[in-house]
Amino acid sequence: MTAPVDPRTGWDVPAPGTMPHTADLDPLVGRVLAPNPSGMTLDGTNTYLVGAPGSGQAVVVDPGPAAGTHLAAVEEALAARGARVVAVLVTHHHADHAEAALPWGAHFGAPVAAADPAVAGPRGRVLTPGERLVLAGTTIGVVPTPGHTADHLAFRLESGAVLVGDHVLGRGTSVVTHPEGDVLAYLESLRRVHDLGPSALYCGHGPELTVDPGAVLEFYLAHRRYRERQLLDALAGGSRTVDQLVAEVYAAVPRALWPAAAQSTRATLAKLTAEGRVRPAAGETVVLTCGDSA
Repeated sequence: MTAPVDPRTGWDVPAPGTMPHTADLDPLVGRVLAPNPSGMTLDGTNTYLVGAPGSGQAVVVDPGPAAGTHLAAVEEALAARGARVVAVLVTHHHADHAEAALPWGAHFGAPVAAADPAVAGPRGRVLTPGERLVLAGTTIGVVPTPGHTADHLAFRLESGAVLVGDHVLGRGTSVVTHPEGDVLAYLESLRRVHDLGPSALYCGHGPELTVDPGAVLEFYLAHRRYRERQLLDALAGGSRTVDQLVAEVYAAVPRALWPAAAQSTRATLAKLTAEGRVRPAAGETVVLTCGDSA
């Protein structure tokens, strides 16, 4: 099976480490880059400010780490928009997206909303799929996107752009965390966002994707099929541990990312086990079920 081609390789996107710290992406959306770059967070967490021009209000999406310098940068961007914060929305509970949610909610005097009650806090709002939030002079649709984590949400804007959190990254592919992640749910979520026909994908990390968002989602689906095929091909040679599978399948990926690759591998093996295509074997190994070669 041939590796799928990432359509972003031909796009003019900022090189790693060169994303501007603040940017106006469209009339509704501004972005402030958090100071937490790493191999997993790419240039850092993207914090979004959403609000209709002239409304004097804004919604903060994914405040990110509780860093004073980041809060100051967000406040500067709010001042440039002439806006006050009326709500803090969070795509999922991972600290690089949610750590500042409750502190910033208290700081701005704004409610926090998320799918996870622990993120929303005792005075916050637990979001449900399909809700339409009328905030800051605009309407924000709540789109369920479980898979990366069980509580993951995306937010669809009136412009057709979708704030996708860690469901899709501006560079590379997302991790399906294990054991809370679910590959089947992740694939369904990719299709759900694709069916929305997004005009842009505003990612939790990395550059915004505006050239052909549908092509990126199709690549993500093809990439998951490719990784699954690689695992099955490796297991055709006999039983393997997760570490052995990662070393074989992700040989071209920097070793620093192998722990994340192990999470996605475990999540994919859980899918294949549920389908009856692989099974646990001696020790911590897995093997193909009898006759499985597809």
